[in-house]
Amino acid sequence: MDGLNVSIAFFFLVAGVCQVLRWLSKRLLSPGTRGCLAREFAGSLQLCMSCLELRMLMEIGPWGGGFGLDVVLTLLFLLSAVHGASCDGASANPTVSLQEFLLLESSLAATAAKLLAQGAGTGTGWAVTWHYWSWELTQLHFIQNLIGPECSSSIRASLPHAAFVEGSCSFLFHLVLLRVRQSHPLYRVPALAATVTFLTYAAGPFTGAFFNPALATASTFHCSGNSFWDYIQVYWLGPLAGMLAALLLFQGNIPRLFQKNLLYSQKSKYKVPKAKVAAQVEGDKPQRKRKGGKSNSEPRA
Repeated sequence: MDGLNVSIAFFFLVAGVCQVLRWLSKRLLSPGTRGCLAREFAGSLQLCMSCLELRMLMEIGPWGGGFGLDVVLTLLFLLSAVHGASCDGASANPTVSLQEFLLLESSLAATAAKLLAQGAGTGTGWAVTWHYWSWELTQLHFIQNLIGPECSSSIRASLPHAAFVEGSCSFLFHLVLLRVRQSHPLYRVPALAATVTFLTYAAGPFTGAFFNPALATASTFHCSGNSFWDYIQVYWLGPLAGMLAALLLFQGNIPRLFQKNLLYSQKSKYKVPKAKVAAQVEGDKPQRKRKGGKSNSEPRA
């Protein structure tokens, strides 16, 4: 269990360093685009480093560390909750940034800048984590260094099946995200953490359950077993299709592309009961008669 304790300390250290980066960005940068890009970089850095270490525990831990899948899933839920509570509005996920663009919440230039910041944060997290593994602080890291250069692909199903799995995970994740995005963090953070944990448990044996293109690129694109185009189909096109389907189902349209609602009819929020309208009409008739009678009773010149 010493290896697990070292990994937990690593998680705390990563979260602390990224929180310091967020604090510095607030103090030194403007609250506009630069601050947003710094938050995206810090969020992607934290997510990538934490997930790489966690995936190492998931793959090596059961036979090299003596702990089971329940420990890893518990850590995944806690890490997802910490990330959701500390991200400060950053998504660290290209499909979420594209969803904000399609919802007219972000411009094209800002979205492109976010994607670049996410790529830079993910790439930095991958390089720092591999350098950390090279220190071989635990037996788990020693094993990871041995098998790391010869890693195999996380795709353990046929290509269409794998793309469908990643798309389905992205679809469910974005549905939950759209439903709770305006909720209080006390409800939003656990709901998203539980969704990520469940999807990882259900789809992990087939594709690794990334449903985050940047994270998948850092984790498995360098592994042998599939071509680069195969990875693009599964880990980029699959999640993008799932996000579009979730947005279309939730909104009924995609605001950036077209305004017409394709799924739901546009009805007024405020409805007046028919009985009330009829009563108002009947109540107006005597008043009209009284007005008419009064005008007839007036003397004529």
